[in-house]
Amino acid sequence: MPMPPTHRVNPPTFRSVLTRALLLLFALGLPLAVCAQAPDDAAFRAAMQAAERGQPVDPAMRSHPAAAWLEFASLRRNLDTLPLAQGRDFIARHQGAPVAEVFREAWLRALAKREEWAAVREAWAPGITNTALRCIELDARARTGATDAQWTRDAQALWRSTGASLPNECDAPLATLAARGGLDDALRWERFDLAVAAQDVGVMRSIARGLSGSQQALAEDYAAFMQAPHDRALQWPKTARSRLVASHGLAKYAKDDPLGAERRLPALAEALGFGETENGRVLYQAALWTVASYLPDSARLLNRVPASAYDERLHEWRVREALARKDWAAALAAIRKMGPAQRSQSRWTWFQARMTELTGDRSGAQPLFREAAKQPDFHGFLAADRLGQPYALCPLDFSPSSDARARVAADPALMRALALYRIDRPGWAAREWADALTRFDDTQRRIAVQVAQESGWYDRGVLGLGRQPEESRLYTLRFPLTQQALIERESQRHGLDPAWVAAEIRAESTFNPNARSPADARGLMQVMPATGAAVAQRLGLPWSGPEGLYDPATNVAIGTAYLREKKDMYQLPYVAIAAYNAGPTPTGRWLAQRPDMDPDIWIETISYRETREYVARVLAFSVIYDWRMYGKAAPLDARMRGTSDARTRTFACPAS
Repeated sequence: MPMPPTHRVNPPTFRSVLTRALLLLFALGLPLAVCAQAPDDAAFRAAMQAAERGQPVDPAMRSHPAAAWLEFASLRRNLDTLPLAQGRDFIARHQGAPVAEVFREAWLRALAKREEWAAVREAWAPGITNTALRCIELDARARTGATDAQWTRDAQALWRSTGASLPNECDAPLATLAARGGLDDALRWERFDLAVAAQDVGVMRSIARGLSGSQQALAEDYAAFMQAPHDRALQWPKTARSRLVASHGLAKYAKDDPLGAERRLPALAEALGFGETENGRVLYQAALWTVASYLPDSARLLNRVPASAYDERLHEWRVREALARKDWAAALAAIRKMGPAQRSQSRWTWFQARMTELTGDRSGAQPLFREAAKQPDFHGFLAADRLGQPYALCPLDFSPSSDARARVAADPALMRALALYRIDRPGWAAREWADALTRFDDTQRRIAVQVAQESGWYDRGVLGLGRQPEESRLYTLRFPLTQQALIERESQRHGLDPAWVAAEIRAESTFNPNARSPADARGLMQVMPATGAAVAQRLGLPWSGPEGLYDPATNVAIGTAYLREKKDMYQLPYVAIAAYNAGPTPTGRWLAQRPDMDPDIWIETISYRETREYVARVLAFSVIYDWRMYGKAAPLDARMRGTSDARTRTFACPAS
């Protein structure tokens, strides 16, 4: 028997009853999480597991707010044989709800596999944007005789949509388009040019096979050049397309051999009539991939890139290259070449102040330090240290009424999102969350973040905020804090600053104990299983296997021990943070390349963007967690050098 559609429970009655219950909880002084946990999560988890195994579900679960997801989990097991009427009925009963759209996506794929083309067309929804599903729908129209003029326009729009490879589901409708004469040479060249810009050799070759005669031969030679530059390009026709291919081909080659690309450039530029755009495209990549490794030709190649080809990324690398050589005047000149918006960022305001000071103008540096110190971030905190003034922090108070909080918590989609999250179905939870937010105003959205965090869904403070500039000041939501006693205990055990450990957790997992990275790092401190096993063995800690890293106590015990090992190895906390993120090999290389550098300059010249930003982020977060945990902060400059953990720095909201 199908379960009742949860989203169609009489909304006014359902919400009013739940709202009254929530208000009663507030009157009794109980937190929202008390209500958010009912019905029992353990029972819901067991029901979901039963549904996914094809076993009977406790009938009591049919009244659960997320009961439709139990039905979906059960149906999903047998989509290849599910009767059409049953699939149609599920979509109809849950029309407009996220569960219906998730089911629809899976159902369309299953129907295509079953070659139920009429059913595909019936189940289709115009708002679907997934490319593979769009191709399935195009194929269904073609196989049911609906290849009219609109079909041709839709198929051609798909063809034009990207220069990258399309999903396998697109092969059939595009073959139909070609067979019907809808892919002439002009259209093929149009997408070929997109593939050139995407530097996708496979797509270029695939398109070339559809061209005829001399055009096919030329396209294949273009693709061969993109794979590996050759001298036949000197004889190509002097056209815009030849210039596009040659410049992108050399730019791609420059990633592996910057100097080789530079050597090949003059002959090709002369033969094909390169302009500043084509020259800049090649020289940009040659400079970028040289400076990213701080090779000897970095400065020369950076100076060869025409000004029109410079973007914010290359401007930053021009500064880093000068910093790495300790050429303070060149670094200052590079900062001054940035656009006003980029130059006004606290990072570059700080370094402009530093370079101004290092080139002998101490008085000229002071207003720049004062400007940087207005920002509550890594470089702003460093500037405040330099000036000996409080850290800039202007927390925004957010205390909605109990009635407003209760009404948001009673939203059925939010209730379903939280219930799904608590039983470890984060993808489904995110779909329900997004649906709920479509109906919330800014205040309700912020309340939803509060409610989510009370259910342990802490990353909503990162992903659910930011639509309005003032939301950056919602520090208690953006910087959640749980397991404080555990953090303090393990930090004390290993002689670490608790705010540093909290900052690592915020940067690694946003306090999600079940976090798992694509590289298989797990838990609060994102410990790799091999690292966890090795650290546990070295310290004689209990080890129950990789799954044990999802236990907060185990994870923080091992993570703090490993962080202490990094600190002992490198002595300097900011280097230990880099090693925690990037590992010992690149960290050792950076230390060897740039020894005896001031911490801020060493951090800024880290080659890996992820690690460079990670180190600055963790150090800034440690200041904010000092504020959250203790109300005062250790000076950031002293903290990153490991010279002091005394909390002497206060916080204040700076004048605008």
